[in-house]
Parts: sequence; structure tokens; C-alpha cells
Amino acid sequence: MALNMLKLCVGCDSVEDLEEWIAFRLDEKSRAGEPLEHSHITRMIPTRRDEIVDGGSLFWVIKGNVQCRQEIVDIRPFVDDEGISRCHLVLDPAVRRTEWQPRRAFQGWRYLKPGEAPADLRHGQAGMMAVPPQLRRELADLGLL
Repeated sequence: MALNMLKLCVGCDSVEDLEEWIAFRLDEKSRAGEPLEHSHITRMIPTRRDEIVDGGSLFWVIKGNVQCRQEIVDIRPFVDDEGISRCHLVLDPAVRRTEWQPRRAFQGWRYLKPGEAPADLRHGQAGMMAVPPQLRRELADLGLL
């Protein structure tokens, strides 16, 4: 059974911001002639790598709620220029929206068991994405999402 990860999406106010950031970075790589691969660098290296890359996802907490996920394709440890061990979480660039799930702030990342992960939005729920992000946040704060 796949194991997921949970991480704060710092600097993004909405899923749309995250999608724009991913598109921007992929465009930069394309213009530089680099492989079109999307990754996120993190300090701590997951010890349960095999469970994660076997179908796991990185669930993003945006403004206090899990709102989306990206499938984790690979985990590649490396040592940076300062001698610090880090890793690339290689992610599928497709962002899959999930049901909103409130989460308190935390540092780094956490493992997220499959039973604790919010479900992907079903086809009929996709209309909620037409609602402006600020209104979705307000509805979530009221416990209506």
C-alpha cells in the first residue's frame, strides 16, 4: 500500500498559484534545454522511499487546508554545495484537487497514511473550482467545505 507525504505549500495562496508556479518552472527548464521534470527540494530524506514511490503522493497544505496533491515519481537524495544532505521529490506536474481537510501549520513534511488522506474531488464536485479562491477559503473557515 502506498504511503503519502504532507507538506505546507509556502508562498502559494491557492491551488491556482501552485499550478502557475509549476508551469513557470517547466517553461524555464524548457527554455534552458533542461529535462522537463518537476521536483521539490526538501531537507529531510524519507526513509520509507519504496512505499512512497509505489503510488504515493505529496499532499499540499495551502492556507491551512489540504487542497491538492501531486503524485511522487521518484525520490533522489543529493548533497548540496554546502555539504547538506537533501533530496529531490520528483513530482508529476499534474495537480489533482482533493477534498479540503484542515491542517495546522508544521515544519518540514509528514508521512500521511492512505486512510488519513483526503479523497480526490469527484467529477460532480469539480464545479467548486469555479468558485473564487477567497470565497472557497471563507467557506472552509466556516466549516462548509
